[in-house]
Amino acid sequence: MHILRFRPNKLAEIARKNRQEIIKARLGRRELFKLGLLTSAGYLATKGGLSARASRSGCQAGDCQPGCSPPITQPFVEPMPIPPVLPERDVNTYQEFVDRPPTDAPNRATNPATGIPFEGRTQTHQFRGQFPPEKFFVTRMGAVPAVSVHPQLPLQTFFWGFNLGGADLVADPPLSPGPTVVTRYGDPVLIRRYNNLPAGPSSGGFGVPEVSTHLHNFHSGPDSDGGPCDPTTGGNTTDPFQQGRFFFRGQYYDYFYTMARAGFDAGHPPGGDVNETLSTLWYHDHRVDHTAENVYKGLAGFHILFSEFDTGDENTGFRLPTFPDFDIPMILTDKLFDPASGQLCFDTFGLDGLVGDTFLVNGKVQPFFDVFKRRYRFRVLDGGPSRFYQLFLTNPDNLNQQIQFHVIANDGNLLPQPIAVTSVLLSVAERFDIIIDFKKIAQQFGASRLWLENRLVQTNGRGPEDELKSAGQGDKLVEFRIGAEVADNSVDPTTNPQFLTLPSAPRSEARITREFRFERRNGQWAINNQFVDCTRARFKVQRNTAEIWVLENSSGGWQHPIHIHLEEFQILTRDYGDPPPLIERSRKDVVRLGRNDRIELFMRFRDFRGIWPMHCHNTIHEDHAMMLLFEVADVGDNKERP
Repeated sequence: MHILRFRPNKLAEIARKNRQEIIKARLGRRELFKLGLLTSAGYLATKGGLSARASRSGCQAGDCQPGCSPPITQPFVEPMPIPPVLPERDVNTYQEFVDRPPTDAPNRATNPATGIPFEGRTQTHQFRGQFPPEKFFVTRMGAVPAVSVHPQLPLQTFFWGFNLGGADLVADPPLSPGPTVVTRYGDPVLIRRYNNLPAGPSSGGFGVPEVSTHLHNFHSGPDSDGGPCDPTTGGNTTDPFQQGRFFFRGQYYDYFYTMARAGFDAGHPPGGDVNETLSTLWYHDHRVDHTAENVYKGLAGFHILFSEFDTGDENTGFRLPTFPDFDIPMILTDKLFDPASGQLCFDTFGLDGLVGDTFLVNGKVQPFFDVFKRRYRFRVLDGGPSRFYQLFLTNPDNLNQQIQFHVIANDGNLLPQPIAVTSVLLSVAERFDIIIDFKKIAQQFGASRLWLENRLVQTNGRGPEDELKSAGQGDKLVEFRIGAEVADNSVDPTTNPQFLTLPSAPRSEARITREFRFERRNGQWAINNQFVDCTRARFKVQRNTAEIWVLENSSGGWQHPIHIHLEEFQILTRDYGDPPPLIERSRKDVVRLGRNDRIELFMRFRDFRGIWPMHCHNTIHEDHAMMLLFEVADVGDNKERP
């Protein structure tokens, strides 16, 4: 049973209510800066210069900061959930599609029940005629019913999620993380997402019910990328103060994915370049100015792609562990909980970033997971919003052991071959697919259980320290409990199997080199001394050409995970000329830009035309202006420092 840890402080309660009134007024951080209501340090200003944060001393009710969450004294008391797979729907018989058939152009007819268009989309799908949809899915966003994340916390009522597609959200409740979407190359996909988020003030005082679902890392047209904003949309007439891709309560949005590899319209075979094959993706909300809040509330899930190489069956292709029995997605998140109510909380005005003190895996606090003595594939995602992880396998019964595992994929891409490691470093939104051989570990180390442990020290949103905790003293994320031996037909990574070949990345092919400085300016975040502007693209890339992008961190002690939509990249150099480490010699979609770092990326832009963003994936930084828009067109410009 949860016992209230702190009693409310009257002044703190007044400050909290004032903050919630500002949230209800839908004022963004930049508007608060302009009105003088927010200081450059991220404090909400009040009369006499007293801030809402400064008005609290210690951990009071409503104090949302590390160290104030109710303590969890018993880890590993509940099993780790595995998100269910989103079911496929028959477009000819499923009532939602019968009533409103999917079309190439958006359905902008007015819904008489809401007074706004049925569909939130405003752009026509690109290449849909070349890749007509063959697989159809439906999901609905809504409030997650009261759910337990740990027995020592009360039932949580502030989470949002995605359901399995049913119209009745009681019979088919939303889940967080959302269901896993499983698709295959060669089978074009349409996913209809409904916004059934609740009306009225957002639960907990944070989160915004307009949404835009980004399929992170897929090679998508601007109509289905799920980006935060685009000056060419202009369809959200009910909110004249925003230019966005988001859609509203009561609307749906049809997302179309070609399920073709990049390069399909750039001289490669019709299905694209096989060496551009993806595997582990994720989807998450990308509502402009409120991405961090909405993802933190739970609007995220996995999207897994299979192919003729990575088949999902350990008896075929590259013979990787079979999905779903031995191929397990894991999303790592860290949260804060109100010390009085025990409910999820979020400091809307904490501009540095949110670093939680309570660790969830697939929506449970420090769960356990029963495994057999055999090889497993774990798809590990840093779900943010701001924490970096350095993950180790720890034998709690012998802390002196150094236990190896193998990395087989970086972000959405298989490496050319497995790499043996004793730890792996993830920044926000990065993914690593790892192979753990529990049979060998049990034999070699005598282990009957293992902890997946984060030993990286990080105390604030600036980024991690250059410091590791000792074995057993880190953040214990999951306890693997090793059981009986079973059959295993998966490939042994120690035999050095060969996977996909990296596409070429010659500097000589680059049409232009562009430079981007990520920096802090007047308490906000900027790229090349400019804040995000959703009304224009800053530069124009020439379609079907290559470029070199130089990312430089001049923001002092901060670190930034940088994500680029539409196309992946290869790291040419990092840290002012050094070659990247072996584990980063792959195609990637997020790059960790360390303190005072300088990184060169090789980019190819193919197939689609339109506008996409580049941004910091510390989503607090992104929401606070560290983002820009670029356009891909038939003729590019020559702006070297846009």
